[in-house]
Amino acid sequence: MKKSIKLYNLIFPIWFLLFFPPVVFITLVGNYIIDSLVILICFSAFKLVNLGFDLKSYYKQSIMKVWGFGFLADIIGALILFVLGILGNSLGLSYELISAICYDPFSEVLAVITILASVVVSAIFIFLFNYKYSFKNVIEDQALRFKIALTLAIVTAPWTFLLPTKWFF
Repeated sequence: MKKSIKLYNLIFPIWFLLFFPPVVFITLVGNYIIDSLVILICFSAFKLVNLGFDLKSYYKQSIMKVWGFGFLADIIGALILFVLGILGNSLGLSYELISAICYDPFSEVLAVITILASVVVSAIFIFLFNYKYSFKNVIEDQALRFKIALTLAIVTAPWTFLLPTKWFF
């Protein structure tokens, strides 16, 4: 009797790149640059210089925390999608939905909703980490800290989770 092997997960989805070591360094650098730009834009947009903040100390005190927590939040969102991709059959998800989540989200409405949910989870963690930890000792004004943390959460959320993997293969 001839055995057949099915390789459904041979090509990993784009969000799996967060776990692939050579690409992690590119992702880390990209996240650092984007986080830096958003921090600097927030400094200007919220006129922190008028409130007595020094750009250099504001940036130095916050960038490493913003960057590290942002990457951690992205990994949390990616883990949700990873678990669905690996355990989807066990959870009762159809092969079409799992395939759409992993390879082509726009082929299934539920796949887009699922991926958006993981992006929102990541954004919530980005907000919480920045509000409660990254800016806690840097920005005492809670309303201003809220605005900056919310801006970072929206802009730096892992929107790339929505990119279809099939574009890259």
